[in-house]
Amino acid sequence: MIGKLKGVIDSYDDDTVILDVQGVGYLIHCSGRTLTALPSVGEAASLIIETHVREDMIRLYGFRSEAERQWFRLLQSVQGVGSKVALAILTVLELGELATAIGTLDKAMVARAPGVGPKLAARIVAELKDKAPAFGGIDPLVSRLAGAVDEGKAMPAPIKDAISALVNLGYAQAQAATAIAAVVNRDGADLAAAQLIRLGLKEMAK
Repeated sequence: MIGKLKGVIDSYDDDTVILDVQGVGYLIHCSGRTLTALPSVGEAASLIIETHVREDMIRLYGFRSEAERQWFRLLQSVQGVGSKVALAILTVLELGELATAIGTLDKAMVARAPGVGPKLAARIVAELKDKAPAFGGIDPLVSRLAGAVDEGKAMPAPIKDAISALVNLGYAQAQAATAIAAVVNRDGADLAAAQLIRLGLKEMAK
């Protein structure tokens, strides 16, 4: 299996690049973000490679980092997400944005990717929500708060009231949960709702 290729950029297409490695041109499928980050034709480049082998073809997928490749694999563990949809998601969302969207159950953000409808977006965040905090570096408290709100689970009244107040002010539920989680992490969970709201608003104003 090919795990990495280093060569010279030969040419680009809409979603592929041909990398010339000692005279052999490898056709590599990439996300839009990866293609944009690569150098100009004729310049040296290196890509981490995911190789898919089928009876009728061998297809190469290229990534700037191991983390991007791992997200590509993780996304495809969800039913209905193939390589094309996974690349579309990685094109629309940076890795940090994707991890945050899943960790905070932000279905709307994931649904921004072409080919991802509301039902599929909901399935992605539901199936990956327990993996995103550890995998993407998202604070587990953010994920727990967002999940508790989304699923109607019990949580301390001041925290619940603070998140609800921020949502009523027009902020998205994921934004509110993230802001309150940041406040709790920094200042503790014993604050009154009014304090949480005030500090949460300051957090979102940063």
